[in-house]
Amino acid sequence: MSSSTPSRLWDISPTVSPDAPIFPGDEPYHLRWTAQLAPGCPVNLSALTMSPHVGAHADAPLHYAHDAPAIDAVPLDTYLGRCRVIHAIGAAPLITVKHLQHAESQLPPRVLVRVCQRADTVWNPAFTAYAPEAIAWLAERGVKLIGIDTPSVDPADSKVLDSHQQLRRLDLRVLENLVLDDVPEGDYELIALPLKLQGACASPVRAILRELP
Repeated sequence: MSSSTPSRLWDISPTVSPDAPIFPGDEPYHLRWTAQLAPGCPVNLSALTMSPHVGAHADAPLHYAHDAPAIDAVPLDTYLGRCRVIHAIGAAPLITVKHLQHAESQLPPRVLVRVCQRADTVWNPAFTAYAPEAIAWLAERGVKLIGIDTPSVDPADSKVLDSHQQLRRLDLRVLENLVLDDVPEGDYELIALPLKLQGACASPVRAILRELP
């Protein structure tokens, strides 16, 4: 009987905790116990409150457009499949086309861009975002999902969310708050399925990359 080596996995999700960095005013992660093991109680049970944008997450179109699909109505196929990690470490304040062109050949439908040497563990309002033109450039090449290792594809102080609106116009999906610190540039299988949260504007994901055969 032959044995095969399991494919390597990269966990690209930060730990969700009360200290996880969030946009000012957003709902932090909080866990409380509703039951605990004791005589007459056979289980521990917890309850959670948090914004669905804490940690690695998938935005729904509803997050940036009225009468757009909530996360429970978004098809799942985009969040699963071949993916390219592109390094643009140090790009600031925006990821532009020039940061992506070196990895243009035969782009798969999913692209995650690493801009951080190490992902922030505290709130940093000067994080790097996407230029709308870079999103359009990726879409022209067949990309259906983009991701980034910062809190948002738009700058922290943006009031018009040009890059989110570009996603809406082009019908692209997005993953934010990833951790790509230890992931070499290259192609992988992405698995980052959102929860089926009725009516929600986003969902946490446990995002992983799997080595391709």
